Amino acid sequence: MQYAIEIAGVDEVGVGCIAGPVVAAAVMFQGFLPQDLRHNLDDSKRVKPVLREQIFTRLMNLPQTYIGIAAASVTEILVLNIKKAAALAMKRAVYKLHVSPKLVLVDGNFAPNFGCMTQPIIKGDGLSFSIAAASIVAKVIRDRLMARLAKKWPAYGWDKNVGYPTVFHRQALNENGCSPHHRQGFVTVKQLSFKMNLQNNEAAFVSEKL
Repeated sequence: MQYAIEIAGVDEVGVGCIAGPVVAAAVMFQGFLPQDLRHNLDDSKRVKPVLREQIFTRLMNLPQTYIGIAAASVTEILVLNIKKAAALAMKRAVYKLHVSPKLVLVDGNFAPNFGCMTQPIIKGDGLSFSIAAASIVAKVIRDRLMARLAKKWPAYGWDKNVGYPTVFHRQALNENGCSPHHRQGFVTVKQLSFKMNLQNNEAAFVSEKL
């Protein structure tokens, strides 16, 4: 199957997390996509971690393939809101491509303004090879980033939950409070932080009375 170089697929990872940046990738294929990649490319959430890493390595070394990777920080998420920050990360990823696409395919029902034709595709990471590739690239990059952050902030289990609000993560946030990498504008983070501050204030009050 041959692909026009003018078409890029874009996807983001990390919108549903309560910690860490949102990461986006843009992928453009030229020429023929190898059979094994066509068989394995899919929504990154449906691809096992070991296979994701293997596909990522293949994509990063695949001739005549253009890949752009970018992120929006926790601060940008707080200032802009998560939807606008995700759009910003996707635009940055497209701008990092070495060539300008004529059409950008975006996973979901919304497409930012890339300065060219765009087409949002619901569940596009299961329908478009370029979107699926972007999904895998963004997922691997973000998971690696969260694993590195977990070494400095081990209490939250980011090496396993990569910032998603799992039971363990919420409990750790409740017990330890926010790190600089938590999205403090998110309701879950606010609620747990408020609960912890309330508990600390109560403990301080009791201590003073004793």
